[in-house]
Amino acid sequence: MAEKKTKIDDTTLKEKSLNNNKSSYGASSLKILKGLDPVKKRPGMYIGSTDWRGTHHLVWEIIDNAIDEALSGYGKKITVCIHQDGSITVSDEGRGIPCDYNEKEKMDGLDIVFCTLHGGGKFDESNYKSSAGLHGVGSACVNALSEWVKVSVYRDGTEYYAEYKDGGNKKSGTKVIGPTTKRGSSITFKPDKKMLPEPEFKYDLIAQRLDNSACQCSGVKFILIDEREKGKRQEFIYNDGIKEYLLKKNEGKKELNPIGYFSDFTKEIKVEFAFQFLQDSYEERVYSFANSIFTEFEGSHVRGYRSGLTKAFNEYIDRNKLLKGDMKLEGSDIREGISCVVSVRVPESKIQFEGQTKGKLGTPDAAIAMENLVYTNMTRYLIENKEYAKNVIGKIFDAQKERMAVRNAKEELRKPSAKDAEKNTLLLSGKLVPPQSKDFSKNELFIVEGDSAGGSAKKCRDKRYQGLLPLRGKPKNISNDAEDAFMKNEELSTLAYTIGTGTGKDFNIRNLRYDKVIIMTDADTDGAHIQNLLINFFYLKMKPLIELGHVYVACPPLYRVSKIINKKTIQEYAWNQDELEQAKKKIGPGYQVSRYKGLGEMDANQLWDTTMDPKKRKLIKLTINDHNIAHHYVELFMGKNAAPRNEWITENVDFSTKGDFFVEEVKNNG
Repeated sequence: MAEKKTKIDDTTLKEKSLNNNKSSYGASSLKILKGLDPVKKRPGMYIGSTDWRGTHHLVWEIIDNAIDEALSGYGKKITVCIHQDGSITVSDEGRGIPCDYNEKEKMDGLDIVFCTLHGGGKFDESNYKSSAGLHGVGSACVNALSEWVKVSVYRDGTEYYAEYKDGGNKKSGTKVIGPTTKRGSSITFKPDKKMLPEPEFKYDLIAQRLDNSACQCSGVKFILIDEREKGKRQEFIYNDGIKEYLLKKNEGKKELNPIGYFSDFTKEIKVEFAFQFLQDSYEERVYSFANSIFTEFEGSHVRGYRSGLTKAFNEYIDRNKLLKGDMKLEGSDIREGISCVVSVRVPESKIQFEGQTKGKLGTPDAAIAMENLVYTNMTRYLIENKEYAKNVIGKIFDAQKERMAVRNAKEELRKPSAKDAEKNTLLLSGKLVPPQSKDFSKNELFIVEGDSAGGSAKKCRDKRYQGLLPLRGKPKNISNDAEDAFMKNEELSTLAYTIGTGTGKDFNIRNLRYDKVIIMTDADTDGAHIQNLLINFFYLKMKPLIELGHVYVACPPLYRVSKIINKKTIQEYAWNQDELEQAKKKIGPGYQVSRYKGLGEMDANQLWDTTMDPKKRKLIKLTINDHNIAHHYVELFMGKNAAPRNEWITENVDFSTKGDFFVEEVKNNG
C-alpha cells in the first residue's frame, strides 16, 4: 500500500499560524535575542555567576586580552587601577584594538569588539598563535554588564576614543582624539549593580590573579594600584617564569631537591613543568595554567603530568629493585610533598575549556603532550640525580607505609565484629548527642567547646534535628602531618567518624549525616584558635564539605544589655559595637552591659534565642572564593613557617586600639 503524502506549503503554514489561539505556544512565541541581549538575559551563562565571581570575571576577560598581546610580543607592562568610584581600568602596551571601519560587517572595530558576541581577532591563528580570550564574548560581556565603558586606543600614532553606556545601548561612536606616541589600549568600566549585586572589586583577589599571570609572561611587569587606599600599589614580574614563581611559593620550606624544570616549545602544543619535593609537606600542590589562565579546577594537562610522573618513578624503582615482591606505588604516594607548576599553550584550533569561565582544560592532546614531557624528562632526571632521587624515594616509601597502615586500620574497622562495634560505641560515648531524626537533609551538628557550653546546648537544642559534639580541649593542627596521621588524634578522628563522609581520597558526600556542620566556640582568643584549627581540618581533609556549603560558624552575641523594670528583665543582644550602642538606646537609662566571654555564661534560653534558633541565629557559611588564595592563607596562618605569619601580623594588625577588648561590665547612667 502506497504511503499517502500530504503537501504542506507556505500558505498552509500561514493559515495554521493565523488560526492558533493567542495563548497557544507557536512560532510567534519564539524570540531571537539580538546584540548583547543574550548576556543581559542570562549573564551566568557567559561569566559563570552574578555574584562577586562574575564581577571579577569581567576584569579577567580584559586582562586576558592584554596578556594575549604581551605573549605575542607587544608590550612589557600591564596596569590595573581600581578607582574610588567603583570602576576599574586595565591598560596595556599592545598593538591597540583596530578602530577602522569594517566594510563587510558595516561597523567599526571597537563596536565589533564591544557590541557584538563572538566578534574579534581570536578566531584567526595569524593574529594569535595561542590565546586566553577564545570565544569573542569577553569585551562584549563587560559592556553588557556595565553602567558604562570607556575605551582609549593608541594605535599607529593616533589616539581613538569610544564610550558605551547602559549596557551598550548607548554609544558615542569612535572618535579621533589626535596624534600620540603611546601604544596600546586602556579600558575603564563600572559594573552595573542591577546586573551584578556585588560590584566591589577585591584587591587581594586581583593581586593573586596578576601574580599568577606574571609567571606566564616572563619579563612582563604587572602593576596593581588601588586608589581607594592611598599608596596601595604592587608590582609583579618574573624574569625566570614558572621556575621563579615556584621558588617564591616554596620559600621557607625544607626541600628534598632544587627546583627541576622541563619544557618543550618545539611542538604544536607547548608544555612546561617545574617541580620540587618538600620534606615537611604531605600534600600535592599543583599550580596549573593553560594559555596563561590559572586553571582552578585543573584538567587534562594535570592528568597528563600525574600519569607521566607515576610511570617514571615506578619504572625507576622497578629497574633498581627498590621495592620487594610485586608491590607497586600508587600515584598519591609519589606525589606526596610535591609542589609543581604545570603549564601548556594550546593553539586556538585545539583549545577546549570546560565553560566560558575557563576553570578546567578539556583538550585531550594536552594530556598526551604533558605526559610525554614529564615521563621522558623525569626518567632522565632520576638517573642523572641519584642523590635527589634517593631523598625523594625515601619520602615516597614513608608515604606508602603510612597509607598501608591506615588502610589496614580501616579494614579492621569495617569488620562486623562485636569488638569493633564496642570500639565505635566507645569512640562516641559521652561525646556525641545525636538528633532523633534520620532525615540527614534537615539535621545539624554543633561542634561545641567543652562541657559548659555543651551542657547549655544540650538543654535548649531542638532534639529532633540538632546534634552536639563537645570537644575535649583543642584539636590538633594537622597542617604539617602525613596524610591520615590525624586519625591518631581522638578529637579529629571522632569528628570525621561523626560526619560520616570519610576524608581525603575516601571522601564521599553521599555518606554525609548532617546538612549543616556548625562550629560553635567562645568569642575569645581560645575559641578563635579552636575555630581556626577546625576550619584548617575541614579545608585539608574534607574540602568538598566546604565547597558544597555544609560548614558554618555560629555567631554568638558579644554583649547583653539589660535592665530590670518592675521585677521583670528586659534585654537586647549585640554582635558588634554599633549594635551595642543601638541596644543601649533601646533599653534606655539604667542599662547594664555584660560582655560574654564564653558560651557557658549563657543559660539555655539565652543560647537558644541568640545562637541555635534557626529563626533568629546568625551563621557564617564557609566558602572558598579562590582556591589559590585560600591555600595561601591557610598555609600562612596554620603552616610551620612562622616568619611570613609574623610579617603579616605586623603589617595588618593594629594593636594600638581597644577594639573588642574593651569591656563595659556595668554602666548606670540614670
